Amino acid sequence: MPYLGEFLGTAILIFIGCSVNANVNLSKTKGHGAGWGVIVIGWAVAVMVSVMMFDHISGAHFNPAVTIGLAIAGEFAWESVVFYIACQIGGAIVGGILTWLQFRLHFNITEDKDAQLGVFATSPAIRSVGDNFISEFLGTFVLVFAVCGAVVFAPETFTPIAVAGIILAVGAGIGGATGYAINPARDLGPRIAFWLVPIKNKRNADWGYAWIPIVAPILGGAVAGALAYFVLT
Repeated sequence: MPYLGEFLGTAILIFIGCSVNANVNLSKTKGHGAGWGVIVIGWAVAVMVSVMMFDHISGAHFNPAVTIGLAIAGEFAWESVVFYIACQIGGAIVGGILTWLQFRLHFNITEDKDAQLGVFATSPAIRSVGDNFISEFLGTFVLVFAVCGAVVFAPETFTPIAVAGIILAVGAGIGGATGYAINPARDLGPRIAFWLVPIKNKRNADWGYAWIPIVAPILGGAVAGALAYFVLT
């Protein structure tokens, strides 16, 4: 059940979050052009919904960086890490495909190819490997360290609201540089979904950038977990 919870929770999270991106960025949607604020709030609420549904089942990680960080902090079993990550990536792929199904007509009439990709995957406002890596590292570090401090070691905290608040703060602040993947599954899964689904005049999936929102969050989460182990326990 925990593995199924991670799969379903991640799928719901990504479906809602990527659908927020689609509603804002694709042509002729009701929310077209609503802006960054709607995206930040939408993703925070998407996380809150999934955490409310599955926290009691799987712990509601939905993020390989969180899973690895909690394992390093001594709060999650290492033998379950690989299975959790596999479920998270699988769920993220499904969530991305569901977003395509929901907005299929809008994808096909949207001429901006970068906007199509942006529904699924993150991209930097200014492309710079070093700076983009640092941004994703720091954003994920703040996320995982805050989750450890506010949720894991403070069990009286109302988890869904606490996690949503952390995501909202990271998105509204740190996230503007790269689109704040802060989650390898959140970027990789939907990026694979974009690569798989048929979209009219589709561009490439920008695999050259894709390693940054995978590697940087994993390292950021690992460092945060190690620091939490020594400081917060």
